[in-house]
Parts: sequence; C-alpha cells; structure tokens
Amino acid sequence: MFSVHFFGRALGPALLALGLSACGTLSQQQIDPPDKAQAASIDADNLRAQVDALALPLVEGKHTPGIVVGVLSANGRKQVFGYGVSDSNGGATPDGSTLFAVGSLSKGFVGDIAALLVQDGVLSWDDDLEHLLPPGTPLSEDARHISLLQLATHTSGLPRQPMTPQTLSYFIEYLFTGNSFYRHFDRTYLLNYLADFSKPGQVAPQYSNIGYALLSHVLELRSGKTIDALVAERILEPLHLSNTSYQPQQLAGYPERARGHAGDQPKFIRRGRPVPDWQFSDILHGTAALYSSADDLLDYADAHLRGSGDANTDAALRDSLRVRLERPREAPAIAWIVDDIHGRKITYQVGLVAGYSSYLGLDTHNKTAVVVLQNSFNWRDSIGHRLLLRMANSLDKQQALASAPRP
Repeated sequence: MFSVHFFGRALGPALLALGLSACGTLSQQQIDPPDKAQAASIDADNLRAQVDALALPLVEGKHTPGIVVGVLSANGRKQVFGYGVSDSNGGATPDGSTLFAVGSLSKGFVGDIAALLVQDGVLSWDDDLEHLLPPGTPLSEDARHISLLQLATHTSGLPRQPMTPQTLSYFIEYLFTGNSFYRHFDRTYLLNYLADFSKPGQVAPQYSNIGYALLSHVLELRSGKTIDALVAERILEPLHLSNTSYQPQQLAGYPERARGHAGDQPKFIRRGRPVPDWQFSDILHGTAALYSSADDLLDYADAHLRGSGDANTDAALRDSLRVRLERPREAPAIAWIVDDIHGRKITYQVGLVAGYSSYLGLDTHNKTAVVVLQNSFNWRDSIGHRLLLRMANSLDKQQALASAPRP
C-alpha cells in the first residue's frame, strides 16, 4: 500500500482514506468474538442496557464527545439513545433530532437517485461515460467505457481521489488544522482527470469518492436538476425526512447541531478538540455534504426495508440493496456494501468526514436497522454490526422457542 512517512508516522492509509468517507476496507466494524457471538442476543427487555454498555464507554473514555444510537426493531419500533454532549464547549446531550454531518452516507441518497432514474427509464445501468457525458468531453479509452453501474458500485477502477502533490500538501495541512484537503477537486479538475485515466490491470471494488462525484454529475446532466433538488424531490419529501439536507443552515436544528471534533484524525490535533466543518466543491457536493439525524436515518432505513408506499420508489430502493458482485465481505451494492458474518448478511454504509463518524446498517432478512452517529472522527465502529447481529440471534431464539413442540 502507498505510504507516506511524516514525523515517523506511516500516514499512507489515512491519506488514502481520510476526508469524505471511508468504506469497510479502511474503517473497522467490530463484532463479537466467535465464542460469544452465538450466545449474544438483544431484545426489547435488554435493549437499553446493551446499548448503554456499548456506547457509554466511548463517551466516558473520551473516544467521542457525543454519540447517538438509533435502533429499528423487527416489529417496526424505532428507539434512539443519546450520550455525552453535542459540543465539547457546552452542548446538550444529543438525541434523535440532533443534526450530524454524515459524510458518505450521502452516497446512499445519490445511489437511490440513480436507481430511480433507471427505474424511470431515463438511464440504464449499462450506459457508459462516452454516452453519458456531453459530446467532446475528453475521455481516455478506459474512461469512455466506465458504466453507470460501475460508478455506483465502486467498480470503475477510479481511485478514491487523484494522488497529486497538491493533495499531499493539503493533507499535511489537514493533519495540523483539520481543513479540507479536497478543496481543489472541482468540476473542471475531475473531468480533466478522465482524459488521461488508465484503469488498473485487474479491476476490483475500490472505494472512489471521485466516482460518486462523476455519478452525481451525470445525474444532474440527465435530469436537468441539481443533486440537492433531486434528493429533495425524490427522497426527502416523499419519505418525510424533514431534518436532512445538503443545505443544513436551512434546517431549524442547525444552531444546536453536533459539532465535529478530532478523534483518530487529524493526527496533530488533540482528541476531543473542535475541528472545522468542511465545505465541498460543486461536483463533490453530492458525495458527502449531507446533514441528517438518527430519526430521519431510521425512517430512511425503514423505507428500504418495508417500503415507502410508492411502487416505483420501492422498486428502486430494493434495486439499490441488490449485491452486484458476490463476495464474503464488502460485496458491492448501489452505495451499500454487504458483509457475510456468521452466515448473516449485514448491509451497511459508513461515513467519515471532518469531525464526524456515521454508520447505517440493515439486516434485510429480519428488517432491523441500526444508526450510529458520533461527533468525532474515528475509524472503528464497535456498535452497529454488534447490535444487528445480537438482535438477529434474539429473533432466532424466539423463533426456535415458538416452533418447539409443546409438552
């Protein structure tokens, strides 16, 4: 792996992963050890206690100033638990309505728009950049054949971001200031990058922020609307997600939002110190600029699991969850990735941006979901997968008891 050593620290993995988001290849999803996994379970009677046991140590150990955990149970009940503070400078305890920057959970909404436009017949997953971008757009031979589906599933061969001297310079600045190192990636820069793009010899799923930037750009070209307008009209309004926006300043809860803090990154800012919010260039806006709350994200998850009531929307949401390349771990769907853990499928997204970490996970078989929002940048999530797996174990035990012969 490419590595940059700075003051004795190997910073290559962070340079490749930091910023807009990270997927499972760089973030870490903690699960219960195998010897405890089968015994672990969670139900209505011990849900609060188990969430407390997972979340409180993160706040008490100063891993993050605040954290919100949302749970959608198999019966459709939604519960949210808040811990710590929304701001280390005197914020209140965050709750289900508290706004967080959710980073690359934004990509899920962009992926849904792509699925909706495919469902509408406006686009096809097989459409390639040669036909999706305006005539005369300079494209290398490899770039011409990148398909809409490849952009949406991170299988185009495009890197996470172009590795340039400017990126490295901004990244080193970021380590000390927290300022965005993506600010030079504007529309012109990224479209020009395609003129000389060469794909790797063997293309495998590779998380790509610029791939989703191009996907957003294509959706805007084909619809004639901004990604903000598309997401508002096709997802936020129909699903009644009134506390989610690419323009958080317009939301009522913005002044009381969770403020981002240093965690595992930036390296040279003390953990728990506030860090700057990030602003995004036009083409990167849709990939990571969204703010949302645990309440809204649970409703968003519920629509994917149980439907929205609109047949066209529901077909697109189901399509977004479908795995396109079978793999035991990090199998790509549309924005989502899927892990096979102990024979169970967990479908999830992760967002890391500025001073925030977010997780949204689904158990599509049991129709359960977990949201985890932290106001600190931390690689590891020790809550989301564990809660989903424990709820699944509990449901299995309940089913076994219900089907056992009666004396």
